[in-house]
Amino acid sequence: MKFRRTALVATLSVVALTAAACGGDDDSSASEPAVETDVEFEAGTTMAEIAEAGTIRVGTKFDQPGFGLENLEGEVEGFDVEVAKIIAGALGIAEDDIEFVQTPSAVREEVIEGDEVDMVVATYTINDTRKERISFAGPYYLAGQQIMVASDNDEITGPDSLKENPDAKVCSVTGSTPAEQITEYLASPDQLVLFDEYSQCADSLSNGQVDAVTTDNVILLGFVSKSNGDFKLVGEQFTEEPYGIGIQKGDVAFCEFINDTLQENEDAYIEAWEATAGQVEGTETPELPEPAPCA
Repeated sequence: MKFRRTALVATLSVVALTAAACGGDDDSSASEPAVETDVEFEAGTTMAEIAEAGTIRVGTKFDQPGFGLENLEGEVEGFDVEVAKIIAGALGIAEDDIEFVQTPSAVREEVIEGDEVDMVVATYTINDTRKERISFAGPYYLAGQQIMVASDNDEITGPDSLKENPDAKVCSVTGSTPAEQITEYLASPDQLVLFDEYSQCADSLSNGQVDAVTTDNVILLGFVSKSNGDFKLVGEQFTEEPYGIGIQKGDVAFCEFINDTLQENEDAYIEAWEATAGQVEGTETPELPEPAPCA
């Protein structure tokens, strides 16, 4: 499947943005979502503007196995990609007319506020700080934060053991909820290493530059599955992370449209999961959560 895609150009705070051209062997075989024809929306709404344009710009990750990953053919695949396709189809937009924009954690609010994308579907945890700048549809998935270490590491057994090992370095991503939430478990701020993409954290774990990586469990499971036994998860999940779809602040009509679309396409949602993130060992097929009120 071919998508038009755009690499986001932005100044990030830690290291230069790099494309993650790895993977590509997932069994991503979800059926093509239905594309509505002769769609009509109230004039002036985001839905009407997107349908009239005949294309939709979707911010997503390019480095997260199972959710948003650029494969060796330069195509983006994963559960977030499939969720975006379900919404696009309800707007009358075929998959070939979706423009996927690489959107690391640190710039998700920025690209929405700057009208560089129409929505962000990128393992995007709903929280009050972000809702000051943008609005969320959803949640469409509930995750939880966990710790990943090298398979031969028996010292780090969960977040609490990071204080017990003050020389240990833990990696996460700039602008992410996991990076904020791990700080209470650290002996000092110097233990935290930040990059722009989780693939950089995984690389640093492989070469021994860091001792642990933390983010949501389903993301880590994707890296574990591709590590040839080099990585493992330790401890239990210690947070709840509701994933939402980021849109322009206050766009209630678009929020309600997205929520209604997902609720009306639960079978397609389940099929999308099972063909992407559900292929990763250790994951379980989720139930589509009830959406929160739009505001």
